[in-house]
Amino acid sequence: MAQRAIAAKLGKHAVIILLGLVMLYPVLWLLGSSFKPNQQIFTDTSVWPSSFTLDNYVNGWKGLQGTTFGTFFANSLQISVLSVLGNVITCSLTAFAFARLEFRGKKLWFSLMLVTIMLPYHVTLVPQYILYNKFEWINTFYPLVVPKWLAHDSFFILLMVQFIRGIPKELDESATIDGCGQSQIYFRIVLPLLIPALITTSIFTFIWTWDDFFSQMIYLNNIKLFTVQLGIRSLFDPSGQSDWGALLAMSVLSLVPIMAIFLTFQKHFVDGISTTGLK
Repeated sequence: MAQRAIAAKLGKHAVIILLGLVMLYPVLWLLGSSFKPNQQIFTDTSVWPSSFTLDNYVNGWKGLQGTTFGTFFANSLQISVLSVLGNVITCSLTAFAFARLEFRGKKLWFSLMLVTIMLPYHVTLVPQYILYNKFEWINTFYPLVVPKWLAHDSFFILLMVQFIRGIPKELDESATIDGCGQSQIYFRIVLPLLIPALITTSIFTFIWTWDDFFSQMIYLNNIKLFTVQLGIRSLFDPSGQSDWGALLAMSVLSLVPIMAIFLTFQKHFVDGISTTGLK
């Protein structure tokens, strides 16, 4: 019986490893192909390149029309960091209001906020574009950043509301007895305990903003303002000859910040998800 149990476990692990390798193959192919010459990318199906070259990274980093990918990375980093700060600050304040404060129409406003989660982004795209055009925000970072500073992402508000509801209200009552107001309760009691949810919000916001292509394509037209995603798209020329090596090389570099952040804060990310809404 013991041998059968061991054999069954080994079989399960073998299947899991095999499935993991199958799912990782596209990423490994992307990494290996970024070091292949252009003429071997689609002819050599092996993961490890037979001819190793760094020209793809050198040529890709040169960018387009005199604008290097260093500028694209700086633009993406600026938008992502500002979006993270905006979501962390405004969503936490809004969540604290919904979870702890009592005000007129609280249930109505919370219900309306939940309804906005169900609206597809494309439904609100046209009116938003008209509004931003009147503000003369087209071809600036404002349409991508300002909504984050107005608690635009209802998902993160809901995430933090559930987390705050799991914090005992006795802590608030004790702080009130000691003379703390609502602002002091937020900064001294709720905010330190909210760190796992804040880290989860930061990770999600950074990844979603960094990988965003559609919004950036709509609002950004000046190549000096292009992000990494728009820069990679510009390397692809459907009407001519594309530099596939440079495109794959820049795609690999675009994954580095996301992987670094996720691996660094993975423990906090899991804690934020697993403890949300628990008493």
